Amino acid sequence: MDKIHAMKVFVTVAEMESFTRAAESLGQPKGTISRQIQALEDHVGARLLHRTTRRVQLTQDGLVYYERCRDVLATLEEMDALFQSEPATLSGRLRVDMPVALATDIVIPKLPQFLQHYPGLELELSSSDRQVDVIREGFDCVVRIGQLQDSGLMSRTLGHLPMMNCASPDYLMRFGMPLRLEDLSQHAMVHYSQQLGSAHGGFEFFDGQRSHFVPTGGALTVNSTPAYRHACLAGLGIIQVPRHGVQTLLESQQLVEVLPHFCARPMPLSLLWPHRRNLAQRVRVFMEWLTQAMKDTIV
Repeated sequence: MDKIHAMKVFVTVAEMESFTRAAESLGQPKGTISRQIQALEDHVGARLLHRTTRRVQLTQDGLVYYERCRDVLATLEEMDALFQSEPATLSGRLRVDMPVALATDIVIPKLPQFLQHYPGLELELSSSDRQVDVIREGFDCVVRIGQLQDSGLMSRTLGHLPMMNCASPDYLMRFGMPLRLEDLSQHAMVHYSQQLGSAHGGFEFFDGQRSHFVPTGGALTVNSTPAYRHACLAGLGIIQVPRHGVQTLLESQQLVEVLPHFCARPMPLSLLWPHRRNLAQRVRVFMEWLTQAMKDTIV
């Protein structure tokens, strides 16, 4: 038995709490993963995982072994990268998640240069509006927009995304250009909510000290940023978005800025990653590149 490989398999299963997800992540059959865990348990003489039909959990012995495994694997990975200062020597897979608009508008256009500079790296880029489970789904780092909840993850604030209000020319032709906050009573907004069914605050503007909300109409609520943007293009109402996400639409005059002096509070942009004693060099390199890639977008 390759003990180092078996430890890696064990850590992956423990963090994802699933043999199936671990098998998908490692690119191995589920049966192979199960046999490796069984062999590891036989070798150490203890049950490490408690298996049920719905999930896999660490036993008390497994929790102790898991913490030791993480330290050992992190040390080995750091040793492997100790003398790897050249881009060509970095190798391995990175799993990253970020919002759709950031991925499509900012990161992907700049990725060719990064991957050409580090030809040994492979990147798995997830982009969705849902908040992934960083540990269970095996992500090396994630980018999140908005206020952070206490997740137990390490975090770094990259900056803030300037906000703007916009509408389509067709919408403004039908309902007129709002010039004052009072005009919003005659206008509709497209509402965005990750959790459909939640209450809407209305039109938000930030006075430099705190946020205020003006009630508006609006018949449509969406839960994805592409749908939010396309609803605005279809003339269904005003939207409030980070400027970077609609810059090309403004330049092509498919969208028009409205009430420029009454924008929402800039949204914080954060980078999060699992709490590990030694972060892999490939992850550090990507995080530093990502930080630089975002500089033109944030304030």
